Amino acid sequence: MSNAHYSKPITMGSTMPNNLPPTNQVGKSLPRKESRSKVTGKAIYTHHLTLPGMLYGKIFRSTIAHGVIKSINTEEAKKIPGVHSVYTIEDVLKIIPEPYFGPAFLDQPILAHEKVRYVGEPVAVVLAEDPHIAEYATQFIVADYEELPAVYDEIEAMTSDAVVHDVLKPSGTFPDLKHLIGKKNTNIALDYHLKRGNVEDGFSKADFVIENTFRTQQVMHTPLEPMVSMAQATEDQITIYTASQSPSFVKLEIARLLGFRENQIQVKVPHLGGGFGAKLYIKLEALVVALSMLSKRPVKVSLSMEEQFYTITKHPTTFKIKSGVTKDGKIIARQCDVWWNGGAYADIGPRVTQKSGFTAAGPYDIDNVKIDSYALYTNRPPSGALRGFGIPQLVWAYESHIDIIARQLNLDPLAIRRKNILKEGRPQATGTLMQGAEIELVLERLAARMNWDAPIQKSQDKVKRGRGIGIGFKAVVAPTTSTALISLGADGSYILSMGTVDMGQGSDTAMAQIAAEVLGISAAEIKVSTPDTDITPYDMATLGSRSTFHMGHAVRLAALDLKNKQEDLAKEAGLGENYNGGIKEIFLKRFGMQAGTLVGFGSYIPSYTPPDKTDGSTTNATPFWMIGATGVELDVDTESGEVRIEKMINVVDCGNAINPKVVETQLSGAAIMQLGFTLFEKMNLDHGQVTNASFADYKIPGINDLPLIFENEIVQAYQQNAPYGAKGVGESATFGVSPAIANAIDDAVGVRIFELPITGQAILAGLQQQMNHSSKE
Repeated sequence: MSNAHYSKPITMGSTMPNNLPPTNQVGKSLPRKESRSKVTGKAIYTHHLTLPGMLYGKIFRSTIAHGVIKSINTEEAKKIPGVHSVYTIEDVLKIIPEPYFGPAFLDQPILAHEKVRYVGEPVAVVLAEDPHIAEYATQFIVADYEELPAVYDEIEAMTSDAVVHDVLKPSGTFPDLKHLIGKKNTNIALDYHLKRGNVEDGFSKADFVIENTFRTQQVMHTPLEPMVSMAQATEDQITIYTASQSPSFVKLEIARLLGFRENQIQVKVPHLGGGFGAKLYIKLEALVVALSMLSKRPVKVSLSMEEQFYTITKHPTTFKIKSGVTKDGKIIARQCDVWWNGGAYADIGPRVTQKSGFTAAGPYDIDNVKIDSYALYTNRPPSGALRGFGIPQLVWAYESHIDIIARQLNLDPLAIRRKNILKEGRPQATGTLMQGAEIELVLERLAARMNWDAPIQKSQDKVKRGRGIGIGFKAVVAPTTSTALISLGADGSYILSMGTVDMGQGSDTAMAQIAAEVLGISAAEIKVSTPDTDITPYDMATLGSRSTFHMGHAVRLAALDLKNKQEDLAKEAGLGENYNGGIKEIFLKRFGMQAGTLVGFGSYIPSYTPPDKTDGSTTNATPFWMIGATGVELDVDTESGEVRIEKMINVVDCGNAINPKVVETQLSGAAIMQLGFTLFEKMNLDHGQVTNASFADYKIPGINDLPLIFENEIVQAYQQNAPYGAKGVGESATFGVSPAIANAIDDAVGVRIFELPITGQAILAGLQQQMNHSSKE
């Protein structure tokens, strides 16, 4: 890989306002604030933490996919020397009578209650001072089940007699999910429907009607820091140390479970070793709290890499897409049916189903659209948020589909996209206008970087070359709230307190740059505290590329508030309105010594209009759009089916980059992650049992899998309603990777793949089909 080329971001275009004042901190590639502590091994993670008298918990899990729990025998496990205690749901019920949690539905018990719903579900926990003894003792627990029929496929779940949950109880936590209703005797957690125009009329007027079905597989986030939580409970106070992306939600949900007030729950989040959506909402926190309350000791539960596969995953999907097209390539009607396999517990799947579902028609201007999107329960491990929040599954389908249309109509893939692309000011399928979304610019810059107008050199030997593109877009989750505090000490030192969790994306650095820009100081002068809900104010969660926009606004407002208070203090000290001397002098003059503290506060929530109940439309679905496109050139070995990506270009609109170097790493990381989901990664299940839950069998990309040429570009843009014109970028480079690769394979060898991951076997099977078809002719 010594000759590989990795580019720095290049800005192109002409959409930046001409009258912007120069910035001193924003737009600069400053070093990440935590980088030194990480590379020197001094950064503290939850895995490092211990408490006096702490017990370790190890989990006994279900071995069947669906069944009634007849009995759980823990007696032999309790006899193992060194075992402190063994607990089941019967013990938990004594202290938490309603032990169910979840961000959408209160459907997930702390430990399996009455039934088990997937292989790997936690059933009992052994506590010991030695984690190895606790793990050993789990082997002596025996559970007896009355097995029930199970359902694993999302399409079958629509009509299956196997019902995963008897009754659904909405949690009512988030404003955008307030419409969820309780249901009985169904596996449909949520069904979202959008109608624009008349698709049947559109199909009748089309010259061609083309229909395809695409599938995606179940994968896992595989953060290299596995999930871990620790709790210390007293009679009236709970302290939780956890690797979480959502400390504010954890506090609120634990308080609800226990009937406590918010100030009785403290959640602390040290450094996070990756998250990608896996560490959102409640994962281990409710369990360790219950165990600490029962044992009256601090308790820590650390999952192995294998156990993560049983905890949360990415939604497998089936997407049936049907388009009506004119002879010249104009799409006039599109129908989308999407089924999301949510596994045994809903987690945040209903939000994925709705928020991603309404973009299923793609970034195209289509008069007649019908979208039906379903969140389904099955007897698989639960699915939730994973980088892209459902968008990569959709883009995989609609960007593969548009290439199929182009080939059938003998049109250039770029030309058909140009003809149909949504333009600034035009309504998306929901009716929300495309504003500040540089889709055209992103597409054109990708075409230029791919040198699309020049034909690529086609080989006549066994290795064939092809190229492909894919473009997608995403709405941010709304409405959500972020708040921030900035304190100023009498010596002129600053501390930024916020609930945003830096899990490697550089948010601490970016937020310090925004605050520093307002305050007229260097970002290096601002200390950013790690989340501690006793100190840091509320933030909905670190997810969905919302933090730069939402928390960025809150931090900017907090810095403005602090700046105003600083000026007021100078006036109180008799230093006049235009005082521009040192901060220490203000405090000394006002208090007569180095004393006092100023605190600036900022809060932000964007406006939002819920979807209409009759047609799913809304004029205000999102405060901003994320845009990402990918182009690839690759070689396909027709004898082995092996794919080698020679070039990958990622182009995004993230507004005005707060820290271009951090954005560069985000783009590279997102694209590589999606590359793994495209070519390698898949959870293999046998009657619900994951059979490859380890890095020995579940392969993620390595250095030798990266493209030889790997380049990223940030188009020059400025989001007018955003802090310093910046918006989220952590997911944008995931959007187009999968279809770009599939389209390039089709271009190279004429084989169309409809299911992820794209394997050499699938390509060879397609080539064999070609040969069989040719021989018949």
